[in-house]
Amino acid sequence: MNFKKIGLCSVLLGTIAVSVPAFADIKIGLLGGITGGTAALAPEIMKAYDLAVKQVNDQGGMLKGDKLVGITSDDGCNPQLSADAATKLVNVSKVLGVVGPWCSGAVLSAANSVTIPAGIVLITPAGTSPELSKLKDKDTVFRTIPSDEYQGQALARTLISRGTKTVAVSFINNDYGKGFAEAFKKEYESIGGKVTGYAAHEENKSSYRSDLAQLAKSGAGTLLVFDYGDTSGLTIMREAIENDFFKNFIGGEGMKSAALIKGVGTDNLSNFLVSSPVGVESESLKLFSEAFKKDGGDPNAIFTTTGYDAVFMLALALEKAGGDKTKLPEALRAISDGKGEPILAGEWKKAKELIDAGKDIDYKGASGELKFDANGDVSGNYALFKVVGKDFEIVTAMN
Repeated sequence: MNFKKIGLCSVLLGTIAVSVPAFADIKIGLLGGITGGTAALAPEIMKAYDLAVKQVNDQGGMLKGDKLVGITSDDGCNPQLSADAATKLVNVSKVLGVVGPWCSGAVLSAANSVTIPAGIVLITPAGTSPELSKLKDKDTVFRTIPSDEYQGQALARTLISRGTKTVAVSFINNDYGKGFAEAFKKEYESIGGKVTGYAAHEENKSSYRSDLAQLAKSGAGTLLVFDYGDTSGLTIMREAIENDFFKNFIGGEGMKSAALIKGVGTDNLSNFLVSSPVGVESESLKLFSEAFKKDGGDPNAIFTTTGYDAVFMLALALEKAGGDKTKLPEALRAISDGKGEPILAGEWKKAKELIDAGKDIDYKGASGELKFDANGDVSGNYALFKVVGKDFEIVTAMN
């Protein structure tokens, strides 16, 4: 065996290895309730995630040409499953940041158990519980959707302005339902509204007739349902309508589901309204909508704009931070603080060139302005929707 030749080959191979650009994958976690309470919403949200990743890679990729890779994981809209899924993303897949989960309880679990201890940034596009604002998160938890503290207050004011001054409230017994219901009740009663019945219910019971009958005895003609429209919220609506317990129904954004329309029927939902965050008409929203439609997505589906923004913003922040996950919180705030060159949805190449040149950028989201406050929260806009055919249409803006 000729050791001189082996040594020479090793040197040559080493030289070759050094001279070839070493591109790497920039991995982020895409966590969501693909099964469970938000399963009906999952296809469109995942398409929005994928669009953001695709745009980054189609326009030059990350850093020195590295590929952005989104690693999908299902949390089942369940706190324990969420902690397990987040653990795998952080410890096994070694992601640099996480987008999701969508359900508030799942967000709180993933954050407290995994991402906060690991120092990993988490951006939820759908976790709306006010409890998220109270986390001692070392500035690592953000959201592209406003807190239900604001939506609950806006819904209360809107109902009073529309003449609805007496309601009964049924809410799912989790962080989402409790937070939304409490925010609504506090504001509603403070401005003259009367909550005649107020009760939590457990998810996925076979029937809620006894719960509904008790609430109906309170005398309110309107029932507010804070739940998910493809699970227990669907059952509650069906049984309330079948038994003629209430004349009018109001839902939170979790009830804005195509599964509800399919399960109950358009004709039976003529007296149903649902509140939901909405994007402000803008050039950024227009660009997103056009690109999303081209990719086969529905830009009107809930959480698609906030989901897209969360992924795109995480990529922008990683680019600005040079791939250093410890610098992500600072970078996230810097890319959307109102200073610098405006960047609209899909303008990755422009943003990357500016960042590479050391210039400031200001991302204008598809879902609206996304300037984070001290708690990682953003302000928002809301509207009431009605069912028209197989879809939802805006009735009025909520203030």
